[in-house]
Amino acid sequence: QVQLVESGGELVQAGGSLRLSCAASGRTFSTYAMGWFRQAPGKEREFVASISRSGTSTNYVDFVKGRFTISRDNAKNTVWLQMNNLKPEDTAVYYCAAALWVPRTRPEEYDTWGRGTQVTVSS
Repeated sequence: QVQLVESGGELVQAGGSLRLSCAASGRTFSTYAMGWFRQAPGKEREFVASISRSGTSTNYVDFVKGRFTISRDNAKNTVWLQMNNLKPEDTAVYYCAAALWVPRTRPEEYDTWGRGTQVTVSS
């Protein structure tokens, strides 16, 4: 059992940076692998990044490699998504998700979701 709350989404200019946070409740945070997804208007939800339970393994969609970094601190029950060199195409609602089993890149592989935080990148 885990509850997730995202924060940090803002309006930023292209080329700028943001750090999204996902705060998890309960004592079982370290049990979950974590992921970030995003969904733009009229588009399907898409995978952005994931991190293993221990934080030793990460995975990124090709489009954000070199720009985004996912990290976690189990002592703080928090996962972050550092986003650098943002582009207008990054505009979307960003969702934090938790998976009890080993996840890949499909939304249905995750068990619990936050409500999302809006990221808007102006050109």
